[in-house]
Amino acid sequence: MRYRLTFISGLAVGYVLGTRAGRERYEQLLKTARQVSQNPAVRNAAEAAATNGRRAASRAMETVGSRMGDRLPDSVTERVRSLRDQRSADADDWGTTNT
Repeated sequence: MRYRLTFISGLAVGYVLGTRAGRERYEQLLKTARQVSQNPAVRNAAEAAATNGRRAASRAMETVGSRMGDRLPDSVTERVRSLRDQRSADADDWGTTNT
């Protein structure tokens, strides 16, 4: 209950401060966020992080598969296999390429 109250309080404070800043400040923040997201250095860092995350996830999947072997239930094995088949090699949900 304490965490819920803290969250709601934070939401209320954010709303009040946001409405005081006004539309002009909102537009300014939005413009800055767009400029940062279009920066080539930021895009390269995001793509590198996505690539490293995919690589780590693949290694973790292989490690769990080799250690667990046939001890996993068939439903879990089938679900992992279907998720692996659905994955596109071109791009992920974040818009980064799969390089």
